[in-house]
Amino acid sequence: MNWVDAGRWVISSVFSHRFRSLLTALGMAVGIASVTLLTAIGEGVQHYVLDSFSQFGARIIAINPGLKETHGSGGLLSTVRPLTLRDAQALKQLAGVEKVVPVVQGSGTVEFNHRQRNGVILGVGPDMSEAWNFKVAQGRFFSGDLEDARPTAVLGYTMKKELFGETSPLGQYIRVGGQRFRVIGTIEEKGQMLGMDLDDTIYIPAQNGLQMFNRESLMEINVVFSANTSLQHLEKSIMQLMIDRHGREDVTLTTQNDMLESMDKILSILKLSVGALGSISLLVGAVGILAIMTTTVKERTAEVGLLRALGADKKTVLHLFLGEAIVLALMGGALGLLLLFMLTGVLHMALPGLPVTFNVFFLGLALFVSALIGLIAGVFPAGQAANLDPIKALHEE
Repeated sequence: MNWVDAGRWVISSVFSHRFRSLLTALGMAVGIASVTLLTAIGEGVQHYVLDSFSQFGARIIAINPGLKETHGSGGLLSTVRPLTLRDAQALKQLAGVEKVVPVVQGSGTVEFNHRQRNGVILGVGPDMSEAWNFKVAQGRFFSGDLEDARPTAVLGYTMKKELFGETSPLGQYIRVGGQRFRVIGTIEEKGQMLGMDLDDTIYIPAQNGLQMFNRESLMEINVVFSANTSLQHLEKSIMQLMIDRHGREDVTLTTQNDMLESMDKILSILKLSVGALGSISLLVGAVGILAIMTTTVKERTAEVGLLRALGADKKTVLHLFLGEAIVLALMGGALGLLLLFMLTGVLHMALPGLPVTFNVFFLGLALFVSALIGLIAGVFPAGQAANLDPIKALHEE
């Protein structure tokens, strides 16, 4: 039997029981659609989170008080010196350092006339807008020394909109945590990152933030370095400077690459876990193909006997039934992709903000996997058909 005749035999066998073949293919389609959609959502979330982190720039080193790892038995007696604005000023003198941003964070009430808004209050240095790629929409950002404590404030997009509406806030006086500040600028819309609304924020000088929250230590110092500076060399320089100033190694350095790699690993594991969960439905589809093909072999025993009597060998019969299983699975894969695009359209209308990223490779892989599952599921019934005794098979009705 040549390939053309074999193909016709397989197609006619599949379509001779249209309803049964459709139900079998639908079982596979649900599995393909669910795995591909869940993987696409995982891919979209991964890109969204990594892009959110990357919007702050790639050449950033975060310095936090305390060590990530401790050794020895003296931890209970050791102390961690606070990160100060003078530490930030000293870091600014290192070779290769372009920007330094001290950060202290808290929350509180912001008031203007009879309007109040609870939001995030960030005490930062004058380099913040350039270091974090936060563009000023109106007015200007802070200027002057890191230890400058002039009562000036810059509003995030949502904070400005809720307190001032469409009117300009520049030059207006507001109360932040009970203290009086003058608005000198606003930041363009930035959106959210990991549940934190970057727009519902107000920025004040770091010195004012330390006083407002009654803190001795900065939460963090961000260092932005130039493109031609060696990261490893700068990390050693920063650590040595902090040891010289604090008398011991009591800070932790985290680069933007470290954060992105850690987040990428976590999200990749999450994506694989979600995909594995959805693949359970693929197993159900495989069982469906196995059941249908086993039934088909029993129903068509006489047909198999006739094929053997006409000269078809075991290998030919095996290939014919394997081909039927693969065609059923590929039909399921194609229906699954059609179902996938329909579900995606519904999701875009119901949840327009949900990040979904389709990878052409995964769409092709879905069809390949469906064919592979059909091949695996069809091995046993195809083997049964190939091993039937031709004489006994011809006597079956």
